[in-house]
Amino acid sequence: MLESYVSPLLMSYVNRYIKNLKPSDLQLSLWGGDVVLSKLDLRLDVLEQELKLPFMFLSGHIHELRIHVPWTKLSSEPVVITINTMECILKLRDGAADDSESCGSSSTNRSASESSRASAKPRRVQQNPSDPDLPPGYVQSLIRRVVNNVNILVNNLILKYVEDDIVLSVNITSAECYTVDELWDRAFMDIVSPELVLRKVINFSDCTVCLDKRNASGKIEFYQDPLLYKCSFRTRLHFTYDNINAKIPAVIKVHTMVESLKLSLTDQQLPMFIRLMELGVALYYGEMGVHREGEREESGSLREGVSGLMDGSEASLTGQYYQDEDEDQGWVSWAWSFVPAIVSAEDEEGEGESGFYTESTEAGSARPLHRSPRDPVVSIGFYCTKASLTFKLTESCSESSYYSPQKLKSREVLSVEQEGITVEALMMGEPFFDCQVGVVGCRAVCLKGIMGVRDFEENMNRKEEDAVFFRCGDTLSAKGMTYLTNSLFDYRSPENNGVRAEFILDGKLHRETFTEEAGLQRYGAFYMDYLYTMENSSRVCVGPQECKDEPLVQETSVKRIVVGPLDLQLHSSAVHRILKMIACTLDHEYQPYCKPQPDVVEEPVCVGPEQVSALEEFIPTRQTSVMLMRARVTVPAAEYNLLHLILPALLGHKVSTAQASVSQVPILRPLPALQLQVQRVTFEHSEPMQEQEVTRAASSLSQPSHTLLHHCYTHCYLKVFELQAGLTVIDSGEFQPIIPIIPSFSTAVYWKQLCLPVYWARKASVPVRECVFELPQVCVQATRAQVLLLQSMYRSWTHTLGGGACSGISDCLISHAFNTTAGVKPVCVAPVLEVCVQRVELKVCVRPALLCVSGTLGAVKVCARTPGVCDGQKEQLVPLVQGPSDTTDLHTRHWLIGSRKPASLLSPDLLQISLQLPQQEHAPNPGQGDRRLERIQTRRALAVNQHY
Repeated sequence: MLESYVSPLLMSYVNRYIKNLKPSDLQLSLWGGDVVLSKLDLRLDVLEQELKLPFMFLSGHIHELRIHVPWTKLSSEPVVITINTMECILKLRDGAADDSESCGSSSTNRSASESSRASAKPRRVQQNPSDPDLPPGYVQSLIRRVVNNVNILVNNLILKYVEDDIVLSVNITSAECYTVDELWDRAFMDIVSPELVLRKVINFSDCTVCLDKRNASGKIEFYQDPLLYKCSFRTRLHFTYDNINAKIPAVIKVHTMVESLKLSLTDQQLPMFIRLMELGVALYYGEMGVHREGEREESGSLREGVSGLMDGSEASLTGQYYQDEDEDQGWVSWAWSFVPAIVSAEDEEGEGESGFYTESTEAGSARPLHRSPRDPVVSIGFYCTKASLTFKLTESCSESSYYSPQKLKSREVLSVEQEGITVEALMMGEPFFDCQVGVVGCRAVCLKGIMGVRDFEENMNRKEEDAVFFRCGDTLSAKGMTYLTNSLFDYRSPENNGVRAEFILDGKLHRETFTEEAGLQRYGAFYMDYLYTMENSSRVCVGPQECKDEPLVQETSVKRIVVGPLDLQLHSSAVHRILKMIACTLDHEYQPYCKPQPDVVEEPVCVGPEQVSALEEFIPTRQTSVMLMRARVTVPAAEYNLLHLILPALLGHKVSTAQASVSQVPILRPLPALQLQVQRVTFEHSEPMQEQEVTRAASSLSQPSHTLLHHCYTHCYLKVFELQAGLTVIDSGEFQPIIPIIPSFSTAVYWKQLCLPVYWARKASVPVRECVFELPQVCVQATRAQVLLLQSMYRSWTHTLGGGACSGISDCLISHAFNTTAGVKPVCVAPVLEVCVQRVELKVCVRPALLCVSGTLGAVKVCARTPGVCDGQKEQLVPLVQGPSDTTDLHTRHWLIGSRKPASLLSPDLLQISLQLPQQEHAPNPGQGDRRLERIQTRRALAVNQHY
């Protein structure tokens, strides 16, 4: 009875993905309650057809598969599926970089026979009306309970990826998925009223990730240290349904928690790791040929996966729905298949007639956005309490025997530690996607020695605070567990208190709620919010030939990044380690995944007034803003200098393997340093999403409007507030009060770049690039001793005495520069040379045939200031150069001894300059005899207006 319904369900899974199975033998084993299958081969073609990844399977094996079915307690005990030792090897699909037609097709040349495809089709469960013991609907209710409580246990899961000389392997000792109750304890549960909730837990034990390099023969000569060693983490899944018969969850939450994440990278692994990151970026932006041409950034990656859910059903983790093998969907759509029971509204409507399992329909072509009220809200989160990334340098060492093989020995040189990491993504079908990343605290620490210099060895007697050269944000002890707010691991979250969670799915309300201040208050060190929305807009869309009303979409993309208060010390140990990491990153011969293609100019289109007005109504743009709050950067004098060994590697020259002869660096205290402090830095960037369409339309017009022309450029704004620089002294790990060299000032820079200049080649009046620089006021002041000290600090970084040693800085010079005595606060009494500049504006405009430069200088003042030596004596100000200045009384004695006030803001500018230069690539040939063009080529206009 029950066997005739449950057995086909289990057999459909096993026979679909495993080769050479006899259904009769499998069915007999299932009726016995236990199935044991050994040495199984996976159907690679079926996996590739369903996953539709840009990878191909080289092999796939299962050592042992066990299925336990408790027939007598099927309604109270779960079905247990155990996989012992599963191994799969993948590689990048052949021709993925240039075969754009491979999107949605199989990634291999192997063709499956019609019989194998037919056997791989999911079987539809049918109720037996002749069975009097099973009332109508009982089978579906029972199967739903069985599927919701299936326990899956995988022991020793091995995944390998090979590419060029890269071998990436992931080994998970144990992975188990089971159903839990409201306290997240293992239980046999079902979806019941009024909660209508299903909870699951996936535990991963001892996850190890290795990254090695193989030789030309495919063998690994030296095994590197694991990237990640025996890391355990757990995932909580929470599904909320609208009613008890709904197969589509209304809200899906998948949150993963890691207590401790310890990563390590060697100098040989770093280029391979960067290579894998570039692969992920290329796949996300659709640069590997796995996406159709003409798709934009969001539609080519994220929205393609979401639209795949709208157009066709996906295969779920619980097996409730299967994906048709001919369905045209990309690799991002496959990722959504692990979210149970997400299908389109059309598929759900047809489930009542086709039974419990349905076959998906083929996905249609691109169409306007259709928002369904049944789109589920999906929340994905990753949370980490503490994480560290350690950078190591390797060196080969041999055993005592001459014939012993060489081994690699690694030395830790740098570690980056983070606390309270959060990565959250919220999405609802096509219209809404948001991703937030936050970090509570971060710091970077120097470890042991580098390049033969043992600066932080254990026997150096240096403080731990001296090794920390970067700090940002707070600590978890001070901030609390704010990074877990509203997650499934937060006991205060609505799901853990029996309340249905509410989500903000409106773009405007989201930006008002999740502001930069709110994000920095929750985390402290780093906060990023990426929001993408898409809305229907019924407007008149006029094509080249006809005009018709059709719903179009309005896209917005906003990225906001905030970096909290940070402190960076660029001393010798930190600079050498950072540059060494950069040099190791560049030490590779990998070819880029995607080579930039030249801009192809398409035929101009005829654009009418109605088309222009429709286009100007809404032009989608990508906006990015970065904000840095209260930063302090300190550059001390170099304690040792090995830059002559690192800089050649950064410039692409042969790298020297020489080590420093100075193995132990003396601790120089007091150590002078140059310190920069800034209150706030903001950077804004905007560019059009559909740059080619907008540029084609605007370039076809004789006089495009300001709105159209504005959206043909990439715009950048940089604003710096309250920036100052000064000298300080590091003594006993603390900074002395800063002596300002450049007092606080603010400045701003704006520039724009034409997106597709090839479309504007015939319009010489359209600027290609523009840059505007504004500086209200800046002053530089220093004594002679301070200038000599800055020169000595500069020479410590640019000159070396050999072997890495640096020339020391005399204590007498430091004492004169800071004018300090024991127990006395630094006070400058030496003469100070001061240079002030006011109202500086500079504008540079580059046109196809002309370079234009214009600028103004409001005022300049150079003076010598002598503070009073005795008590009560006023400081004396001796002006050397000052302009603009009233020189009417220059011949009188009063002008020499009198004090002059600074120039007013309303006074005329001191200097104005205007310069026009023809571009060399557009300069005419003098041999052609066109004298008029020669005069244009040599024309220069310079206008100087000086006021004395």
